[in-house]
Amino acid sequence: MDKFTRNYIDSLMADVVAKNPGEKEFHQAVREVVESVAPYIAENPHYIDLKILERIIEPERIIMFRVPWMDDRGEIHINKGYRV
Repeated sequence: MDKFTRNYIDSLMADVVAKNPGEKEFHQAVREVVESVAPYIAENPHYIDLKILERIIEPERIIMFRVPWMDDRGEIHINKGYRV
């Protein structure tokens, strides 16, 4: 991978981490996908100008909901759910 592509990926990942702090699994998933397509991006740098990876990383819409439930001890818990 050339230096330009490596710098692009590093900058992209820095933005992902800054926008989504504390989401280590998400960071890992994004890095795996980005690094797997990096050779293709290096061969087609116009995709960098089109911000294809940025558009894939940030969903167009997110539906967030909550699911309240009671455990066996009678305690109420609330979990968040997401549909992207």
